[in-house]
Amino acid sequence: MLKFEQKASALTIEISGDCLRYDDEAQKEKIYASVQILPQINVVAKDLKAWDSTLLALLYELAKIAAQKNKKIVFSGLPDNLQHLVDLALKVDRKPSLPDDSHGDWIEALGAWGLNIFSSVNRAFVFCKQVLASFGRFLRGSAVMRGVDFLFALEGCSYKAVGIMSLVSFMIGLILAFVGAVQLKTFGAQIYVASLVTIGMTRIMGAIMSGVIMSGRTGASYAATIGTMQVNEEIDALKTMGIPTMDFLVLPRMLSLMITMPLLTVWADFMGMFGGAFVGVVMLDISPQEYWKYSVDAMNLSNFLVGIFHGFVFGIIIALCGCYYGVNCGRNADSVGVATTKAVVSAIVLMIVATGIITMSFEVLGI
Repeated sequence: MLKFEQKASALTIEISGDCLRYDDEAQKEKIYASVQILPQINVVAKDLKAWDSTLLALLYELAKIAAQKNKKIVFSGLPDNLQHLVDLALKVDRKPSLPDDSHGDWIEALGAWGLNIFSSVNRAFVFCKQVLASFGRFLRGSAVMRGVDFLFALEGCSYKAVGIMSLVSFMIGLILAFVGAVQLKTFGAQIYVASLVTIGMTRIMGAIMSGVIMSGRTGASYAATIGTMQVNEEIDALKTMGIPTMDFLVLPRMLSLMITMPLLTVWADFMGMFGGAFVGVVMLDISPQEYWKYSVDAMNLSNFLVGIFHGFVFGIIIALCGCYYGVNCGRNADSVGVATTKAVVSAIVLMIVATGIITMSFEVLGI
């Protein structure tokens, strides 16, 4: 039961008996209107028995209006549990202040950017150092790595990737043949399309396309899987049990890509040459025997090994990027998406940079 009395200096609200499912909207409007006018509100509980959240909501609304209008509100006689809930509701900041987005001068912004870059690079070097230490333990036979984890990772990046690898590599070889034929036909030398496709695929294009496909397919999977484990605190549980996360999570994925990427690169080479042969034989009227002869003549062991070496390096880069961003993922669902995106983008960028470095180095060495 709730009743109120309005005097010249204060509004007195008396609560007694049972106050359950209070929904008298007309009485609420009168009380709120009186609060706007009078300087003080007294809430008095007399023999209050049963009550529920509707009473608490009313008291909280009164206290909020009083605070907004700089009115004084006094609670007396409330049960301890009800009084505690009212105090707790008033203490919670329901509209926390936004962070200060004001930026300092450009020197301060540049310094913050530099510190952020340094911190990221340092964290990446520490991660690579931990991976090397884990690989060293593997060579010594002391790594905490289960064989089933390695086989599971190997399965995910081996024959399961052959389908998409075949399709994309076939189309890349087909495109290379078309692009080369446009110029070579003007000189009547379209037969050299076979040499163009063979050299291009075996030396670099097969490895690059394998890397791009696997970074979007497997690297993203690594980042999402490990990132989800970070969100679910599974990585913390592994650390609590004393299990090295580098051995248990990163090492099997690293080894599987180091093994499968060179093999997938070889498969991409042959599928790309097959795509070029399709264009040469079907559309350029080159006989299969001639196309085969020029392809074999152009196939050089050094080009073939250079492509395999690129694939090996790309496998390391993809595994490092995927696992790094997964391990350093945040603690919410959005962070998993961000980590996955960063893993794919970073892997592709680093593969392009590595390609430039390797190509320049081999050019200097005459390979």
